[in-house]
Amino acid sequence: MPATRRNRFLLAAGVCVLGAIAAVTVHVLTQRDPGVPAAKGADAAPCRRITRAAPESLGGLSRWDSDAPGVAVWGDRHIVLRCGVTPPGPTEDLCVAVDGVDWVIDSRHSTETRKVVVTYGRVPATQVVLDGGGETDAALIDLSRLVAPIRQRSRCVDSP
Repeated sequence: MPATRRNRFLLAAGVCVLGAIAAVTVHVLTQRDPGVPAAKGADAAPCRRITRAAPESLGGLSRWDSDAPGVAVWGDRHIVLRCGVTPPGPTEDLCVAVDGVDWVIDSRHSTETRKVVVTYGRVPATQVVLDGGGETDAALIDLSRLVAPIRQRSRCVDSP
């Protein structure tokens, strides 16, 4: 192969490699924010602490970084945490205690495979969407540890 043909071939191959690298870079950068909107109170100090302390892996899922304050996402939105949501008032929805944190199961937004839970008695409140059924339920244990430092003002589950 003459030198000029070889140089053109190498130049074309180099352009293809650079194009592939650019495409991968754009893909990675666009995955930074999965498009979950921040809650009204997301700028509160406890929300900043919660998202800073959120684990890199939860329920076997990797965490996505989000540009939205008070938001943490794991997997392909299998677990979404939004801090700074409006705290629920008295409710007839089921309430469960996980490691000392009361969570209300939002029956209006939950389905058989998607659970929406909100902390009860804590301001700011934290909402967690668990999409995928039972596989992600254990994540509430780790998430309860994150929100536990927010002072409990009222309870929906009686303490033992």
